[in-house]
Amino acid sequence: MIRPPRREFVHTNLHGITWDDVAKKPSFKELWPGILDFIRDVDFLAAHSADFDSEVLYTCCKRARLKRPPHRFVCTVEISDKTWDIFPRKLPDVCRHLGIRLKHHDPVSDAKACARIVIAAMKEGTIP
Repeated sequence: MIRPPRREFVHTNLHGITWDDVAKKPSFKELWPGILDFIRDVDFLAAHSADFDSEVLYTCCKRARLKRPPHRFVCTVEISDKTWDIFPRKLPDVCRHLGIRLKHHDPVSDAKACARIVIAAMKEGTIP
């Protein structure tokens, strides 16, 4: 968990995270060096609706006055559309189609699901 720069934030109804959960957690700026080291050698970052997630990451970097990562983002919405022509393309729908377990809006579960979508698409030859 990361402490946001201000006490007020949105979507608690979706993810269940409150200020009490994050008040004593490190800031993005404090965690970023370890995250960057962790992703240093990866070919790309993946997210469902990658435009949104990449913008969040880039905004966090900008506000913390940190250099944003050089990695390209791949979108598992686009991957699932190209590979399996799934509709609707929301993460729970794609996971259901592929038999991937998901606790939607749980960050770890969502991340693992995206990784499993990428791996499944790689097996289909969609992602080089």
